Amino acid sequence: MIRTDKLRGIIAENGYSQKDIAKFIGVTPKTFYEKMKIGVFGSDEIQIMIEKLKIENPIEIFFAKE
Repeated sequence: MIRTDKLRGIIAENGYSQKDIAKFIGVTPKTFYEKMKIGVFGSDEIQIMIEKLKIENPIEIFFAKE
């Protein structure tokens, strides 16, 4: 399960919008919003977000237990 609340916070802390992140991972903003809603991203997309957002502990965001 992805902690979308934490991911949104990190996106904002880095000065990006969700639209910016959509562009980084190569999807449309609409697709990004849908992925956030259902909490599912591909491994390549996760890797790009970890690098771009300098996420130090990706496990607590992308592989969180409920």
